[in-house]
Amino acid sequence: MSTSSAPERSPSPSSPSPQSPSPSPSSPSSPSLSPVRCVEEGEFDAWARMIADTYGADRSAAELADQRAATDLGRTSAVFDGGVPVAGASVYPRVLTVPGGTLPVAGVASVGVAPTHRRRGLLTAMMRAQLNDVYERGLEPVAVLRPSEAGIYGRYGYGPATLGNQLRIDRRAVRFRDGTGFGTGTVRLRPAEEARGRVEEVYDRARLATTGWPDRQAVHWAVRLADHPHRRGGATSLRYAVHEEADGAASGYALYRHTSVPDGAGGADPVVEVVELAALSRPAYAALWRFLAGIDLVSRLGYEGAVDEVLPWLLEDPRAVRSAPVDRLWVRLVDVGRALAGRSYAVPLDVVLEVRDAFCPWNAGRHRLRADGDGVAVCEPTTAPADLRLDVAELGAAFLGGTTLAALGAAGRVEELRPGALARASAAFRGDREPWYPGGWAFPLY
Repeated sequence: MSTSSAPERSPSPSSPSPQSPSPSPSSPSSPSLSPVRCVEEGEFDAWARMIADTYGADRSAAELADQRAATDLGRTSAVFDGGVPVAGASVYPRVLTVPGGTLPVAGVASVGVAPTHRRRGLLTAMMRAQLNDVYERGLEPVAVLRPSEAGIYGRYGYGPATLGNQLRIDRRAVRFRDGTGFGTGTVRLRPAEEARGRVEEVYDRARLATTGWPDRQAVHWAVRLADHPHRRGGATSLRYAVHEEADGAASGYALYRHTSVPDGAGGADPVVEVVELAALSRPAYAALWRFLAGIDLVSRLGYEGAVDEVLPWLLEDPRAVRSAPVDRLWVRLVDVGRALAGRSYAVPLDVVLEVRDAFCPWNAGRHRLRADGDGVAVCEPTTAPADLRLDVAELGAAFLGGTTLAALGAAGRVEELRPGALARASAAFRGDREPWYPGGWAFPLY
């Protein structure tokens, strides 16, 4: 799901919380505004440019074409004022790796409200219409998004489910531990047209083993790998480093840009920014980082990886890697029963969850979740006494196995009604590794 266009964010909060009175999906607060509806073909460019403008970004004709190819107009939302688009959002259907398998998700992006129309309930109206549509049509049981402002989407039932680990690596201090295996493969720089097929192949294998990674179809790759000069921020064009085994098979890649200047001209700190890295084996992973750390005229590497990124554990001096975690993928259970039955659990579990959901009332009530610990789970409505009480946002935060129910309980956001239930459920929701989402700021969820 995430390169070189505007991030999936919304402007500043512009609507009341779900607990407060809010407009219906078809009734924004001003009589001059249209109901929330889908964008029509002739309206797309103006709609997309309006959303980009809320991020202080422009859209070239090429970018609009890429975005249009990736957008199903039937999954868009818009509000118009006198024929002019003033608010918008969209869903990009994806398949996300979750604990134990994959699950269809509604990737929410292209969210924006024009600065002339803030504080009128338009964001709330679009979010309500969007979630109602997904549920009523029996589409994806889960919605996901990447907010740039963390204070907005909790009111709509989203919870922070993954962290990105912003790594800053002192290239000169990178020394690999004795015994680090680099394999017999070779890292080669390939032109984009030659590398793309190999990159896609590696990614598709890696994402099935990594919770939080989405599928990418051709239209997603077109946006992910778009390399418009005005989006580079002064850096180079995208470089493709492909790790190839002795038999020629691709087993990893790193996509990067750098800002190094010969003789230090310009006064800028020479940096390599790693846009994305995937590897199918530990030797391929180590070899790619050895290659990146060996790039001349660079003092620092930047990369956003997993909270439990392996690189520091391969180095003699782990302090060569400085990290700063930040919330990334937020998850919203659109249909609690289907969502909780759609993933596996680390240990057997039989728990009754009392779920509060003011924004999507069909989820509110008690749900009995049973899992055998071997990949089979069932979640059904029940009248049995509850073991845990929590908001749907807390379930979203814990859904991918990163944020723990125990931590949420310690914060008072999960109430234990049966002794021992919280620890058991928290252990069951956890995964083997921390979930994470592969990519920096990008549009839309690629």
